[in-house]
Amino acid sequence: MSHAIRFHRTGGPEVLQWEAVVLPPPAAGEVRLRHHAVGLNFIDTYHRSGLYPLALPSGLGMEAAGVVEAVGEGVTEVKAGDRVAYTNGPLDAYSEQRNIPARFLVPLPDDISFEQGAAMMLQGITAHYLLHSTYPLKAGETILVHAAAGGVGSILVQWAKLLGATVIGTVGNDDKAARALALGCDHVIVYARERFPERVRELTAGRGVAVVYDSVGRDTFLDSVSCLQRRGTMVSYGNATGPVAPFDCALLHKSGSVFVTRPGLPDYIATREELLERAAALFEVVRGGKVRIEIMQRFALKDAAQAHRELEGRRTTGSTVLLP
Repeated sequence: MSHAIRFHRTGGPEVLQWEAVVLPPPAAGEVRLRHHAVGLNFIDTYHRSGLYPLALPSGLGMEAAGVVEAVGEGVTEVKAGDRVAYTNGPLDAYSEQRNIPARFLVPLPDDISFEQGAAMMLQGITAHYLLHSTYPLKAGETILVHAAAGGVGSILVQWAKLLGATVIGTVGNDDKAARALALGCDHVIVYARERFPERVRELTAGRGVAVVYDSVGRDTFLDSVSCLQRRGTMVSYGNATGPVAPFDCALLHKSGSVFVTRPGLPDYIATREELLERAAALFEVVRGGKVRIEIMQRFALKDAAQAHRELEGRRTTGSTVLLP
């Protein structure tokens, strides 16, 4: 008998339940995976709340790391005993064990821990595609990263500096400001004290930034657009404060013929080859010490509801893992 977090109705963290589950043998193309660590991500709260609708009842979670226990017919990607991690596929990462199609699994190097693997797959691969594909960042450009001390934000800051950018970060309080500076931000703006559009213009001598990476959503979208330089790019990749309201496309012209995009991870790892390429690039910078994956919070998996409360209350920094 194994256990998993499941929910039968959408709502707040209280809908999450710790349930006993019985797993069938892995089907053709699947493996049975025992989780050693599970990643916590803001998208998990969107699934739980109903912002991103699911068929119910449902499991939860997109990211974890563990060991393959058994393989189904036709599996060639991995074998029993392999250390693996993943960041896509059917939702069910909040579980002690699960069956998952092997095509979603990435071999985890021996010198990367299960906790690191669980904490960095979704956030790190997201950072990779944002910086290398959604807007291919060039050395010397100035960028704005919202939630710079958060999970994706903390990786974006480090990797953008590695690419030669000047990084302006926004955060919610002084503790997070200190962390953002330690990660490499050249300038940090604390929302509670300064209006970030005015401060960005001041820091860039009125020019604005080449790109804004915004995971906050509704509360920052319009102000973020106003931070862009002529033909700059607004990358809205999250909805921490709610979905962005509809807007008049004339805004893009009035703001300097700027671009707006709303990317999603599945479209950037649509093939196994692309998944493996992005994961390899992530592993390389982490193993080389160029990007640090800092796990700042740990919760027992059965306490996932409390982890969600902390995340939505903006009381977390860096990465958080759930431990079965």
